[in-house]
Amino acid sequence: MVAGKNDKPANGGQKRGKRRNPEWTSGLKQIYDSVVDEPIPDAFKDLLSRLDDGKP
Repeated sequence: MVAGKNDKPANGGQKRGKRRNPEWTSGLKQIYDSVVDEPIPDAFKDLLSRLDDGKP
C-alpha cells in the first residue's frame, strides 16, 4: 500500500530522529546507575574467587 498525504506517520507525528523518552526513563536510569556504582560485597567476591579456582 502506498502512503497518502493524509496518512499519519507510524511514530505518532514526531520528527525522525527526535524521539522523546517517556518521563519514567530518567528515574529508571538513576536507579540503574546507583546499583552499578555499589561496591561488590566481600562474600560475593570470595564466591567468585572460589569459582575461578575451581573449588566448590
